[in-house]
Amino acid sequence: MTKFNSWPSGRLPDNFQRPELARLKELGYEWSDPRDAVKIFEEKVADFAGSKYAVAVDCCTNGIFLCLKYVDAKGLIEIPKHTYQSIPMNIKHAGCVPVFRDEEWSGLYQLKPYNIWDAATRWKRGMYKGGLHVCSFQIKKQVPIGRGGMILTDDIDAYNWLNKARYDGRDLSVSQWDDDGDICGWHMYMTPEDAARGIILMDQVPEDNPDCGGWENYADLSQKKLFKNLI
Repeated sequence: MTKFNSWPSGRLPDNFQRPELARLKELGYEWSDPRDAVKIFEEKVADFAGSKYAVAVDCCTNGIFLCLKYVDAKGLIEIPKHTYQSIPMNIKHAGCVPVFRDEEWSGLYQLKPYNIWDAATRWKRGMYKGGLHVCSFQIKKQVPIGRGGMILTDDIDAYNWLNKARYDGRDLSVSQWDDDGDICGWHMYMTPEDAARGIILMDQVPEDNPDCGGWENYADLSQKKLFKNLI
């Protein structure tokens, strides 16, 4: 059996690599650094959704968390009682208190009182309507990367902060040796391979899709013992 440390420079052989980045070049997309794929995907999603900027993250839930940290959210955050349980959990992790409301929603809903929108189950051209809008690429969504999310915004300050915060506080335009950052960030970035898969799938998925989820698809979290104790 070939051992990892016997390969030149410790690099895995090509047949061990995920194929998405190579497939991008076959489809005519140009990249030199693998992280270029993330930038291409962000620009593609922003153009599709109608926002000025997009920031790729490892999942929608963590995108929501980063948005809460960016706005320095405090106190009560109101969400529908029928939603996925990671949302109130990350509200709590962000230092706030989740409060449930009755709402029959489809595609997206607001984390009140902030202009933050969980849009995990919506995917259609022009879907961005303002604020911090977070979409999902989980395996059941319309662009099923498997895991991943995207924060949409028109705010350049939010874009710059989120870009660093999602990648360990780093400025990726400079080397780690020269980067003397000012943000204590989180390890919540999207991998180039996942971004490449997203690009490939976007080119195949219709531009106008019905919402793939709404309040009826989720349990009433207000009746769960765990969430009664969080409030």
